[in-house]
Amino acid sequence: MFIVSLNYKVPLTEIDRLQAAHVEWLKACYAEGIFVASGPKKPRTGGIIIARGSRDVLDASLAADPFAKAGAAEYDVTEFTARMTATGLDSFREA
Repeated sequence: MFIVSLNYKVPLTEIDRLQAAHVEWLKACYAEGIFVASGPKKPRTGGIIIARGSRDVLDASLAADPFAKAGAAEYDVTEFTARMTATGLDSFREA
């Protein structure tokens, strides 16, 4: 699994302009089964995405984000093995 930390590189007015396209991109990534959870950081300096699958697929997906295409965000990806999960999240546990 992966934790992706997005950090905005532009003013929030530019982020807001790209937000609708970014949300459509997020929806597509959820539909493809890549993303598990996502949301904005507090304070609003970027966002967090929890993803699963292969790193190559994740990298290609991140490159397609309207924020990435506009140079509006940078992405820090941390891979980890989910050995333990909360009740109800067993399908995310990895060997």
